[in-house]
Amino acid sequence: MRIAIAALALLASTTAQAQTVKVDGGSVRGMAWNGGGHIFRGIPFAAPPLANLRWKPPAAVVPWKGTLDATKQPASCVQNDQGWNRGDYLIGSEDCLTLDVRTPSVTGKRPVLVWIHGGSNRAGGPNDIVQSDLGKDVLIVGVRYRLGIFGFLSHRQLTAEQGASGNYALMDQIAALEWVRRNIAKFGGDPDNVTIAGESAGSQDVSLMLAAPRARPLFAKAIMESGTPGFGLPFRSLEEAHRIGDQADSLLGTGGDIAKMRRMSVPALLAVDKQLHEDALEADDYMWLRTTVDGAVFPDSPRTLIAQGPSKSVIVGSNALELDLPGGRPRRDAFVAKAFGPNEPRARAFYRLDQPDPEADPRLGNRDQQIATDVTFRCPTVRMAELLHSKGSTVWHYEFDAGPNGGRTSHAMEIGYAFGDAKFRSGLSLKPYWLNFIRSGDPNGAGLPAWPRFSAQQPAHAFFDDSGVASRGALRPEICGLLDRL
Repeated sequence: MRIAIAALALLASTTAQAQTVKVDGGSVRGMAWNGGGHIFRGIPFAAPPLANLRWKPPAAVVPWKGTLDATKQPASCVQNDQGWNRGDYLIGSEDCLTLDVRTPSVTGKRPVLVWIHGGSNRAGGPNDIVQSDLGKDVLIVGVRYRLGIFGFLSHRQLTAEQGASGNYALMDQIAALEWVRRNIAKFGGDPDNVTIAGESAGSQDVSLMLAAPRARPLFAKAIMESGTPGFGLPFRSLEEAHRIGDQADSLLGTGGDIAKMRRMSVPALLAVDKQLHEDALEADDYMWLRTTVDGAVFPDSPRTLIAQGPSKSVIVGSNALELDLPGGRPRRDAFVAKAFGPNEPRARAFYRLDQPDPEADPRLGNRDQQIATDVTFRCPTVRMAELLHSKGSTVWHYEFDAGPNGGRTSHAMEIGYAFGDAKFRSGLSLKPYWLNFIRSGDPNGAGLPAWPRFSAQQPAHAFFDDSGVASRGALRPEICGLLDRL
């Protein structure tokens, strides 16, 4: 009986503290969060991209009657099961263009963090970000966007219909940022102090928001963790993207008819997504990480558009060891040849590819892991820092090298140090730097070891490891000087 009474009291307390906010489409009711403030889950920012809206730019949100219950776990966008994302796979739906908001209070004017999740642009969701403890003065938004074949497919009939095609996921992200611009003040956020952030594919998408003309006015600052506009790959032309659409059409047997493709089942499209191939890639799991210059979201190459865009304060960095070589050891020679082009002989000499594999480096991993990290993450991040600095942006460059019990780091390891409770053995973490940046655009603050600005003349970076943070110079210049891709 006492347990029942206590549960009823808790329910009454939570209900009493619940907040209702009027947004585009209607009113939403959130719930009190035991860490402080309120959480609103699954707020629609666009119409469900179903039926004839499949493979179309996000449409205006459909108004609802009454008050929307924004207290339950929303659907993730449909995706194939890759193991690590099983939770999102199990709750996948095409009706997924929603976002989550966590706010310390619906009154006030606080800095806003908008998180774009990673997952190779084909999996994952933002579900944990709104539970992060970033302090009582930061509002957090987590965005869902169409994934894989649903979010990035180009097709000849779609281009004829719309003038361009593909990059629907990036249009979703822009629509979410537009929603934030219009609505976030009602949750206690400052629409003029928005930082967009992401890791891996999410970081790539953040960097592409710096390129997309429609997105650039919608945020003030950006944090890019282990992802750049192209991940070291050449940008894809619309014609090349059409050929991927041709493959999908052939595999589905739809005869070039986009109306038939729009009627195909979700399982059929997910199955085809796993069969698509592109000769430019050594591993097709990078399919949706090769950016398509579609002529709409990107009227020019992202590199040109970033150079033309406004200056913003940015954090950009990568981990000392990220991922294994795309395609594995059998594809190493082809990977190096494609990545370095005319500089391939110098790159092969640097990695000593004419010699037997040496023992793995205790921090950087084996030779293949070093090649993969250099080509896909580290060196494109250096190029990105240089490009942004050249146009007047304030750039804070970093490399992260911490792992469990002093072990090697790995892809995404830094997230727990930036948004969770993980700390270096020294007691420091990334969180105070990230928080300072979200507030002001400068990660430095009282009591913290200094993080130097990056410049072309002094390409300094902050090196984070278990001892804390140290200021270092150019990052692996011997090999990164041979690569010019973003």
